[in-house]
Amino acid sequence: MQSLSLTRGLDLSDAFPHGFLRIAAAAPRVSVAAPMANADHCLDAIAKVPDADVVLLPELALSGYTCGDLFAQASLLQAVVEAIDKLSRETAGGGQLIVVGAPVVHRGRLYNTAVVLGSGRVLGVVPKQYLPTYREFYESRHFHAGDESSSSDLPIAMQIAPFGIDLLFRWGDAVIAIDICEDLWVPVPPSSLASLAGANVLLNLSASNETIGKAQWRQDLVVSQSGRCIAAYAYASAGPNESTTDLVFGGHCLIAENGNLLGQSHRVGDGGHAITEPTHVIADIDLQRLAHDRRVIGSFASHPSSLRRSYRTIDFDGPPRREARSTLARRVDGAPFVPSDSAALEHRCAEVMAIQVAGLAKRVSRLPDNLPLVIGVSGGLDSTLALLVACRACDACGWPRGRIVGLTMPGFGTTAKTRENAIELMKKLGINSESIDIRQLALDTFLALDHRPLGIEIDRTTDVASLQQQLMMTPDGHADLVFENVQARLRTYLLMTRGFVLGTGDMSEQALGWCTYNADHMSMYNVNTSIPKTLVRFLVKHAALSFFAEQARDVLLRIVDTPISPELLPPSRSGEIRQNTEDTLGAYELHDFFLYHFIRNGFTKPKILFLAKHASFSRPYSAAEVLATLDRFIDRFFASQYKRSCVPDGPKVGSVSLSPRGDWRMPSDAESDAFH
Repeated sequence: MQSLSLTRGLDLSDAFPHGFLRIAAAAPRVSVAAPMANADHCLDAIAKVPDADVVLLPELALSGYTCGDLFAQASLLQAVVEAIDKLSRETAGGGQLIVVGAPVVHRGRLYNTAVVLGSGRVLGVVPKQYLPTYREFYESRHFHAGDESSSSDLPIAMQIAPFGIDLLFRWGDAVIAIDICEDLWVPVPPSSLASLAGANVLLNLSASNETIGKAQWRQDLVVSQSGRCIAAYAYASAGPNESTTDLVFGGHCLIAENGNLLGQSHRVGDGGHAITEPTHVIADIDLQRLAHDRRVIGSFASHPSSLRRSYRTIDFDGPPRREARSTLARRVDGAPFVPSDSAALEHRCAEVMAIQVAGLAKRVSRLPDNLPLVIGVSGGLDSTLALLVACRACDACGWPRGRIVGLTMPGFGTTAKTRENAIELMKKLGINSESIDIRQLALDTFLALDHRPLGIEIDRTTDVASLQQQLMMTPDGHADLVFENVQARLRTYLLMTRGFVLGTGDMSEQALGWCTYNADHMSMYNVNTSIPKTLVRFLVKHAALSFFAEQARDVLLRIVDTPISPELLPPSRSGEIRQNTEDTLGAYELHDFFLYHFIRNGFTKPKILFLAKHASFSRPYSAAEVLATLDRFIDRFFASQYKRSCVPDGPKVGSVSLSPRGDWRMPSDAESDAFH
């Protein structure tokens, strides 16, 4: 790939702090066949987005798309050249890359082009490759299609600029390629080939008229092209000030990133409103996330070599931004696993539970018909979700719910509230249930180990009731890992003797190692294995209000409101839960935020902290709390890989999974220093 460098010794790697490139797609006012007036309209649109790095303007914005046979007039074409010169000069000091549509003559042929301006220069001119000649379009009457033979240099506006369909524009980590309107609507858009050559920011200058239903199809094309190319795709379409002799143009502007719509402008017909004023949309593109996804998705670079094209790369020396912006022009979701839209959340919950049910149903179908499905039911969120999935799997496959054995095993930390919820839930769901008080077994184990639980002296005369009373009198903050692990392993031992054990631990607990090795860490199939903690609560609530509303709605909603706790340490003197998991680990909301951006996006600690600063969390967090929780996440994540290396089978439901057989392979003794 040939490089035409226009830099002056600039280190391009730090052009955009944290990798955020700000793009504005704008539809300015248009005066048909009045290029100098249109240059002023474009300047007005650019002035409204002074903080944008790249400003994208519509197809033929300097002349108007609807000029018709006026495109053949020398007066119009000369005025376009003067408008290009004016726009270039008057944006020279803005530090922006400007992309504007204009009719340009090259070697005696007229082309529909994108003119790229920066630092007072015409950096390059890219012609449209696919000219529509159907229905309302007849561009080939006026223009020639750009092809590989047209690539050369072009004298324009008292400069010499590269001309051709083979141009890429590089600014720091941003590599920009250009489609023009119809180029996006063909089977293999030019931007697809450019993305294989390294382009990660794709721009489309368009003049797309509005017809019924076209806006949704346009949006789908933009979003899907950004996803196929693992790139950003910005689209700016001509607005309603174009001629309306036969058509109306909507001013529809969109920006997408790797299959996600970041934003779109109002347009003619949007919500039934008439739009007569200029429109624009602005968004920050995460170049680091795009780079990560291209590294991870190996098939992206496996495209047949016969479809590759040689490109010339033009480097732009726009001023680097040494400091990150104080605001972000994109939403940073504080709960990336939980959709903020209620309808989307309901759909997500239904889909996730369906995947869990399907996975479990297939696994159980290979078991003997008389083998019980055993679940430890604690009255907490995770075990409740696993039980609900098991019930739905039985219903779907025609198995009696009596095949499920729910075992509640109160210990020294179990509260009356959670025990009663567990018993009531099992009864209302119609499964077989058992209750085994493990406290005597635990006491016997402490004696055999010569262990003093929470520092309390015990001997053969100690009974469960007296020990329970003494434990509840211990001060807050007293830790005893042996005391906790003995109870956890006893429960697993009892479960494993009864049948096919369904695991209940979630993905957030796996990430943090918040489980006892070979205890709640182990099962024969774990339906919750890739469910983050922040989503578990919504899944249980969704089930309570839909699938199980008539049977167990009230008890399920009580469980939803129960604090998260393993209940392995004794309750308070009043019998309330004293071991709150989030008091020890930090907020699960933060941990799931870190988990998503660390695993899904491969972000660094500074990048994650920057995103957290702009995230929409459920409550405010101080910078110190976020930093401390992130450090705890990193330390625990690295220290706990040995637990994740041998977790049971379970279904993947989302884009993040920690399965050692699937998404996440990591040595158990890796160092974390480089990640702090």
